[in-house]
Amino acid sequence: MKTLLVTGGAGFIGANFVHYWLAQYPHDKVVVIDALTYAGNMANLAAVNNNPNFTFVQGDICNTVLVEQLLREHGVDTLVHFAAESHVDRSITGPDAFIETNILGTYSLLKAAKVVWLDGDTVVDHRFHHVSTDEVYGTLSATDPAFTEETAYAPNSPYSASKAASDHLVRAYHHTYGLNVTTSNCSNNYGPYHFPEKLIPLVITHILHNEALPIYGDGQQIRDWLYVTDHAYGIDLVLNKGRVGENYNIGGNNEWANIDIVQTICTLMDKQFANNSALAAQFPKAAAAQKGASASLITYVKDRPGHDRRYAIDATKTNNELGYQPKESFETGIAKTVAWYLNNEAWWRAVMDGSYKDWLQKQYD
Repeated sequence: MKTLLVTGGAGFIGANFVHYWLAQYPHDKVVVIDALTYAGNMANLAAVNNNPNFTFVQGDICNTVLVEQLLREHGVDTLVHFAAESHVDRSITGPDAFIETNILGTYSLLKAAKVVWLDGDTVVDHRFHHVSTDEVYGTLSATDPAFTEETAYAPNSPYSASKAASDHLVRAYHHTYGLNVTTSNCSNNYGPYHFPEKLIPLVITHILHNEALPIYGDGQQIRDWLYVTDHAYGIDLVLNKGRVGENYNIGGNNEWANIDIVQTICTLMDKQFANNSALAAQFPKAAAAQKGASASLITYVKDRPGHDRRYAIDATKTNNELGYQPKESFETGIAKTVAWYLNNEAWWRAVMDGSYKDWLQKQYD
C-alpha cells in the first residue's frame, strides 16, 4: 500500500491521475497539494472529495516547510509532481510565473524530499516521479524521427525551457544525493477537465458559442495526442515497473496537424447536433443548431512567436520495458472528450470567467 503526494492534483492531468489512481488502488492514500491558481479547480476533484483515502491541501509547492510537513505527517513514500505552469502562450507574455513554479517549485519539492526521505528517518522505498513534456526536446521537421529518451534537449519557449531546467534538477538530485527519481515526458494530453485555453476544449466551447475557431499560421503544426487516462496508466507503469533514475516517453501514437484536429471536432459536433435534437435547445447559438457547419467558424490568425512545427514521441522504451500501449485511439478518445464537454456544461462555464475571456481575446486581437 502506497501513500502518494500529488502536486497540482486539482489541475487537468493531475485530477485525472487522482481519479485513476484511487479507482485502480482503492487501498492507497492520496494527498493532493494545489495552489488553486486559475487552472486549478476543486470541481475537478468533486467525485473523490468524500473518499476517506483522499486528502486535499491548498498550498504552494514553493513552500518547502509545508511540503516537508505533508511528507512526514502522512507518511508519504511516493511523490508525483504535476504542478506546473504549462501554457506556451502565457509563458511568452509572462514568463516569471513559469520560472517560479516550474523551476523553483520543483527545487522546493526536491529539497523537501531529500530532507525527509534521505536526511531524516530514511525512507528506503521512496519515489519522486517528475512529469515533464515532449517540448523539452525542441521541434521536428516533417521527416525527422520521433523524440526518444536520448534526444538532446533544445527547448524553444520559456515554458519548455523551464520544464527542461526542472528535468535537470530531478536528474541531479538522483545522481548527487541518491534520491529515487523517475521522469516521464509525455505528448499533448486531452480529455475531461481540460482547461478551455488549450486547443481541443477551446474549439469545442467556441463552436457551442458560435465564436471563431482561431488557427495559428497555416494550421499544419503537428502534435502527438495522448488521451489523459492513457497518460495516467503510463505513469502507473513507471511507478511500479520503471527503473530508478530513468526517463520514459509516454505517447499516444497519434500525430495530427492542428487544422485536422479542428476539422475533426467540427465534424463530430455537427453529427452530435444532427443526432440529438435537444442540443439545439441547449446551445442555440451553435452553428449546427442553426443548420450551419461548425467548420465555417475556422479563422486563420497570425502565428505565435517561435511556434514549434512538430512534436512526436517514440515510446519504444516504455513499450518494451513496461508493456505500455495507449488504450485509446484518437478517434475513440476525441469522441469521449466531445461527449464529456457536451454533458458537463456547468463545469466549463464555471471556469470560463471574465479574466480568462479577457486574456483569450487579447491573443487574437
